[in-house]
Amino acid sequence: MFKKTFLGVLGAAVIISGFGLQNGWVEAGPPGHAGQPDRQGPPPHAGKPDQPPHAGGKQEQAENVIYLIPDGFSAGYNVNYRHYKEDGAPVWDEFLTGMMTTHSHNNRVTDSAAAGTAMAAGVKTNNGVVGLDPDGEEVETILEAAKKAGKATGLVANATITHATPAAFASHTNSRNNQAEIARQYIDDGNVDVLLGGGLSYFLPESEGGRQPERNLVQDAVNNGYQLVETRDELLSVEGDKVLGLFADDAMLPELHREESEEPSLAEMTEAALDILSEEEDGFFLMVEGSQIDWAGHANDAAWAMSDTAAFEDAVIATLEFAGENEDTLIVIAGDHDTGGMTLGGYNSKGANVEVLHNVTATGTYMVKQLDSDRSNVKDVVEEYTSIVLTDGEVERIQQARNPEITLNQIISDYAGVGWSTTSHTGIEVPVFAYGPGSELLHGMIDNTDVPHAIAEAYGIPFGN
Repeated sequence: MFKKTFLGVLGAAVIISGFGLQNGWVEAGPPGHAGQPDRQGPPPHAGKPDQPPHAGGKQEQAENVIYLIPDGFSAGYNVNYRHYKEDGAPVWDEFLTGMMTTHSHNNRVTDSAAAGTAMAAGVKTNNGVVGLDPDGEEVETILEAAKKAGKATGLVANATITHATPAAFASHTNSRNNQAEIARQYIDDGNVDVLLGGGLSYFLPESEGGRQPERNLVQDAVNNGYQLVETRDELLSVEGDKVLGLFADDAMLPELHREESEEPSLAEMTEAALDILSEEEDGFFLMVEGSQIDWAGHANDAAWAMSDTAAFEDAVIATLEFAGENEDTLIVIAGDHDTGGMTLGGYNSKGANVEVLHNVTATGTYMVKQLDSDRSNVKDVVEEYTSIVLTDGEVERIQQARNPEITLNQIISDYAGVGWSTTSHTGIEVPVFAYGPGSELLHGMIDNTDVPHAIAEAYGIPFGN
């Protein structure tokens, strides 16, 4: 692994700073884009101010692209994370370039499949659909275009690696729930050199407790030259140019609970992918998803959201370190949509005290599993894992709640001064951050379909069906 030298890179960044729903759906509704047509072609850059990615230097072509997607992350998460973080602003604040619209083809509020397809292929599609246009035709993704151009490719996620967002970059199916089919396409198509995440069960046959009807895709991958790794230690010592890392049967653990396992962090998976992919002389394309920020938003779990955002920031720092040593690297960071409508301040907030979330050591899901059948131990469990002493009224609310997890998480959020508007997605714009050659293509108000076209332009490669 390359050694971390981020302080120097951060100083340079300051100098040049001018430069699924989880198991659920967004209900389909009438296409309403507020008069905005679906964008199917390259981004309209006319009239946008050009800003060089390297101060004082001429624009250069990107050889490497690292596309980081904090699933569900919006400006509301960013402002809360800024207060949650103890040692300064988020590193990406230094290269904010614009905002991004997220609607799908058939709904003002997208899901991760349609958003991922737009961000990967530059084409709007219907909610739930992966890698197909609204007519069911396959669309080329930026990862596939990079592979055709001779670049190494990788996908990293701390959900299942077959989940909607990574799937949108290297598979084509009419339902995001077809994770076994997505896994099959990964292995049979061979377009991804490095696959790191959860989801082992989707690669194993039903006869071995997996979800493949017949085939053992793990064995097929090994036969095709992949090195298989299943633990953090195996990942940190892996060699080879093709790696399949599957660290959990299903999704990986939330960051709050990761140290209870042998799973690598998102940053460690990112560093490993960079080490492997950077051996390719023609450059690489890497997509990294901070998957569980979205899941925390669905649960209105502020502590889970902030701890997984911190894990995502560690992965971003790893990419900045790499870019500091490889100036032909473009880094793009953008959430696929907002989840939960997170705000600083809410209806029942007891002041803006996001720092209280540092004392939360478990997700709401985990805490609820520790409750007795009659929930008589609510107060003790919450104090043990949060240091919050609940009032009698708050205890009663949790005891009587139809969904005690959401009620508990909302009470904790109230103590932190965090507000939520929903347990689903919203349609608000999300911030875009870009660093390196080609970053000037992503300034202003853009659409999610613009991003892969800008990446292709930065690469100088053909892209699109």
